[in-house]
Amino acid sequence: MLYKWIRLTNNLKLRHKLIASYILVVMIPVMIIGGVVVGYFRAQAMDRAIEQAINNVEKTKTQLTNMLRIPLEVSDKLLLDTGLERVATTRYESVLELTKEYRAYEGFKTFFKFYRELSGIRFYYENPTLINNLELIPVDEEIRDRHWYQQAKASKNVNWYYINDEEHIPVRKLSLIRQVSFQDRQASGVLMVSLDQQELNRMLAQEPFETLIADDRGYVVAAQNHSLVGKTLNALEYGADLSEVPVGSHKLDINGEPSYVVVDKLTPELSASSLRIISVFTTESIVQDANRVSVIGLFLILLVLLIALFFVATVSLLTTNRLLRLSRHLNRLALGDLHVVSRIDGNDEIGQLSRQFNYMVDSIRTLVVQVVEKTEQNNALELAQREIKLKMMASQINPHFLFNALESIRMNALMKGEREIATVVRMLAKLMRKNLEVGRDHIPLKEEIEMVRSYLDIQKFRYEERLHYELTIDPDAHDVQVPPLIIQPLIENAVVHGVEGKENGVKVDLIIRMEGKEAVVTVRDDGLGMTPERLKEVESTLSSPEDSGTNRIGLRNVHERLVMTFGERHGLRIASEYGHGTTFVFTLPAAPSAPEQGM
Repeated sequence: MLYKWIRLTNNLKLRHKLIASYILVVMIPVMIIGGVVVGYFRAQAMDRAIEQAINNVEKTKTQLTNMLRIPLEVSDKLLLDTGLERVATTRYESVLELTKEYRAYEGFKTFFKFYRELSGIRFYYENPTLINNLELIPVDEEIRDRHWYQQAKASKNVNWYYINDEEHIPVRKLSLIRQVSFQDRQASGVLMVSLDQQELNRMLAQEPFETLIADDRGYVVAAQNHSLVGKTLNALEYGADLSEVPVGSHKLDINGEPSYVVVDKLTPELSASSLRIISVFTTESIVQDANRVSVIGLFLILLVLLIALFFVATVSLLTTNRLLRLSRHLNRLALGDLHVVSRIDGNDEIGQLSRQFNYMVDSIRTLVVQVVEKTEQNNALELAQREIKLKMMASQINPHFLFNALESIRMNALMKGEREIATVVRMLAKLMRKNLEVGRDHIPLKEEIEMVRSYLDIQKFRYEERLHYELTIDPDAHDVQVPPLIIQPLIENAVVHGVEGKENGVKVDLIIRMEGKEAVVTVRDDGLGMTPERLKEVESTLSSPEDSGTNRIGLRNVHERLVMTFGERHGLRIASEYGHGTTFVFTLPAAPSAPEQGM
């Protein structure tokens, strides 16, 4: 499967590959990540909103608790108010007497001076001589039937209710309801302390979400939307009955919109009833800012991606056009046009390829010229060699005839008992055969040593005690490949100049040892040696052009073949001291490179 995809991509153009790669690797992942980030921010915004709503409800709960302490403190003080007891329990004979008592009692007015949170204070008592002045109210049958009155008379606990059933004396406020009993009296009254509605609403006005407070009976006692005050929770046009929602945070549909409802319960001090604090907010109201920012962010991301896509397409178009131009130049070169020139500007990879293409064309053109010239030279050299070979063959003694003649001489010497002469003739024949067989570029070092040994044995026969030699050969060097006749000229030079220069003879040493991956060849004699001037002359001769027409194998020939075959550092080195002899040293790589053809 992967191979098929690779083959499919290989068949696409570079421009399409770049655009497809950009879409797959950049655009799609960025859009997916953008969607995930948007979802994450939406969830974070919702979590923060729920947390804020819970904190707001808790704050409202604290503020409401502080506000409810005021009516409770007022009621505690009125429980011990003897003035209230006197005014409420006295049986009045006339209205004038009652009016004078009402005017004299200012206990309620004192609290209004200090507590702006209070809206009204009422005391209900069983005294038919009282007249309703909106503060002291005689109890009648209608009042006795009220729910709040019955609850207060049945228990001495504090109760909080929204009073909405006073038709002739409307209250419609959250009120503290409490039984008040006077000492030494069997009858008891009911105290009602009402909170100021504006203070309650002002407490909720700063809340960011729709917040309302309801009593035990489900009546809304305070709300940001003032029109909701006095309605029951199940009568609100929310599309859901908030009275059934338990304490906690819940997800509901309010008026068909996904919303969250946070509910908490407050039981005031000494109260037998409780209040519910409810905060409502729609999901859309919370995430709309996040949605707006997300839409703007996604739009900007998409815009940047499209701009980047435009630049990618433009760059890919320019790149492919330059590659197509280079491809056309390659086609012309493939057809044999060696004068094609690529003129693609730029320092990028394509520009470098263009310049390298031009360098390659120049190199090919130069190589073609060199090959043509070399071919012509080789042809001319081969022709000349053939002519020389024909001339040599015409003037040369038949080698087989020569070998047969030497063999006849050797056999004759043996028959006459001249074994030493027979041995020398055999070595001479062997040496001549080796010289005539030299047609290879390289031979094993052991074959070269055999030729050297044969040569030295012949010279030993000639000079007898005037010549001594010693061969010290490292066995590991036997298979090292060397040019033929590379050591014998040095041995010959040592023998000829050493014997001729000293009356008592000469000793010649051939030492070959392995040093790493190289064979070090040393030819040393203890002959007359050379003066410094003569040594400099010989060294300069090694690097000077060979005299035309010479055909002997000498020091210069050895040096040139070493340099041409193995390199400059493998050339011949000479050390000589007048009166003490001469030493020749050169090195051979253990694995030489193949010789050049035609050399």
